Amino acid sequence: MDVSETASISSGIAERYATAIFELAQEGKSLPKLEAGVDALADALEASADLREMIASPVISRSEQGAAMEALAKKMKLPEELSKGLALMAEKRRLFALPQLVAQLRAMIAEEKGEVTADVVSAKALTKTQSEKLASTLKSTVGKDVKINVTVDESLIGGLVVKVGSKMIDTSIRSRLDSLQNAMKEVG
Repeated sequence: MDVSETASISSGIAERYATAIFELAQEGKSLPKLEAGVDALADALEASADLREMIASPVISRSEQGAAMEALAKKMKLPEELSKGLALMAEKRRLFALPQLVAQLRAMIAEEKGEVTADVVSAKALTKTQSEKLASTLKSTVGKDVKINVTVDESLIGGLVVKVGSKMIDTSIRSRLDSLQNAMKEVG
């Protein structure tokens, strides 16, 4: 099975769980709690290599994964809908789709709030002022509140790559160098 097939399967699984968790939180009028829980879970996934390894490991048993997720949910005080969803994912051996679940839930919550998420890749971390300025610039372009999700990629050298929905704006120095290199090849 190639990488795109695996990603597609994970995405499909995540979408089903995300929809169920989101609808339960909506019915319980606890979307703000769900959003806080999803953000905390995203931070934990980013910060902990052990957590990323545990959810992807085929050698860790369902019960061990379940116990680990239960302890994590308690420690992080995750809302009930999210905790139960994670427990079910562990029981069904679906925790490998957790990063996609987080992404799906974030998108659903943002849509509910009338927000758009912009995925931004920058050469170095943006300051609070830069983030706010970028968000207001994008808001005037998109016409909705824009939540910025920043990733740092030092190979960009400088500039930004901004993706809002299917639209991508690449102002990175790397892309300029690539296009300059292609132009030089055509000349030479």
